[in-house]
Amino acid sequence: MAEPAPFAESRILIVDDLVENTMLLRRILNRAGYPNVAFTSDPFQATALFKTFDPDLVVLDLHMPHKDGVEVLREITALSRPDTYLPVLMLTGDLGHEAMQRALSAGARDFITKPFDRTEMVLRIRNLLETRWLHKQLTGQNAILEQRVRERTAELKSSQIAILDLLSRAAEFRDDETSSHTKRVGSVAARLAKSLGVPEEKVELISLAAPLHDIGKIGIPDNILLKPGTLSEEERAMMRKHTVIGSSILQNDSSDVMKLASSIALSHHERWDGSGYPQALAGENTPVEARIVAVSDVFDALTHNRPYRPAWTLAEALEELKRERGTHFDPAILDCFFMVVREILPLD
Repeated sequence: MAEPAPFAESRILIVDDLVENTMLLRRILNRAGYPNVAFTSDPFQATALFKTFDPDLVVLDLHMPHKDGVEVLREITALSRPDTYLPVLMLTGDLGHEAMQRALSAGARDFITKPFDRTEMVLRIRNLLETRWLHKQLTGQNAILEQRVRERTAELKSSQIAILDLLSRAAEFRDDETSSHTKRVGSVAARLAKSLGVPEEKVELISLAAPLHDIGKIGIPDNILLKPGTLSEEERAMMRKHTVIGSSILQNDSSDVMKLASSIALSHHERWDGSGYPQALAGENTPVEARIVAVSDVFDALTHNRPYRPAWTLAEALEELKRERGTHFDPAILDCFFMVVREILPLD
């Protein structure tokens, strides 16, 4: 009775030093419905034939002169991909413990003793091929699942980026004068982080998180946020709360980008000398992402119109940053910022 697909199309390789055995096995397999059979009686040709034929199953004689079946098995196993299930049926007249152990350790899946029974041979081959077919099915399904996971991950990342953009715009709409301030800060902060040697993965997170640095302004009353004149001490204290408000909005999300955004929102008004807010952190006690955004934020704020003052010239803004080196800003980050500015803006 012929084998049904997919087994009928299986490729079977026979390696036995006795030509009469290879011919007999070929006839048995052909009659059982397996037409794709390759064979060799030279164990030294087995590896080359294995490469070109790419079998689904190997029938391999254990005891062969000059090069035994275990040696051949190790060679063909080394050529197989780690995730491939390659069934090898070992033929042997000696099924002693030591011989079996050597063959199993090399990758043999089953044994059959000589002289073999034709029906048993066909049944064992069919069982091994069925296992290979099931393994291939599982591997294919895993590949499909992995692809779906990649697609879903990309979708989630896209959705997350969209949400981050909406959040930053929500804060920005409260202060029309700053227009694209948040995006500019995110772009400059990312370039600055990259120039500082921050790992690429974190650079990407900073580019996404930095635009949320002022999300806490959502909680600041309009009469303070949009006040055209100088703020009173009480109003200034209220304005400073936007750091804590922003961090509290973002801190309950466990994603890396939200954790980073929460850190930036809380600490981007800290100063290198410890005179900033809300925690009066000094030096490297302030997270590096917040120190990066601090420079980017102040530079952008100075060079664009605000409700309480017109934009400064580029030269005026850079001079102000220089004056704040080592007091407001991390000196190393500020020095790197000046190099970045020369790349993206005309300074002459």
